[in-house]
Amino acid sequence: MTDTVGERKDEKKVMVAIDESEHSYHALMWVLDNLKDSLKSPLIIFMAQPATSDNYTFAASLSNARIYCPFSTTDLVNSVKDHHQKLTLAFLEKAKDICASRGVVAEMITEIGDPKVTICSVAEKLNVNLLVVGEHELGKIKRAVAWSVSNYCFKYAKCPVLIVKKPQ
Repeated sequence: MTDTVGERKDEKKVMVAIDESEHSYHALMWVLDNLKDSLKSPLIIFMAQPATSDNYTFAASLSNARIYCPFSTTDLVNSVKDHHQKLTLAFLEKAKDICASRGVVAEMITEIGDPKVTICSVAEKLNVNLLVVGEHELGKIKRAVAWSVSNYCFKYAKCPVLIVKKPQ
């Protein structure tokens, strides 16, 4: 029985959200070690690209300082965007190669935006059955003040979320 073209009801979609940290690498390895046999559809590997701002402020005292910028801020923004995109694609390609070496087919997806928000929105858009994220260890004060990506996804994702904690 099929839901949509090429998608079967018994195939569960699993998405692993990664970044450049060891924690997300550990989460990916955990999925490959523990869920490999139950993956019927390609493993979705997602990485958010940080949004770049078009507003850059240069601070200088007004007395004797002069700012010389040999390129426009548009060039700077475009350069930063290109750099983020290249890094993101390199991380995704590395993750895809790791999956291939373990015999798992992977699909790479990236979007620009705040990681915690884009992870949840992509998981919802793709109708993911399980979202897997690594847990970054935050101090008690930081955890109380700022939401980690894993906490945000746990609270706001529309699908079950598995938070993989890296052993000490």
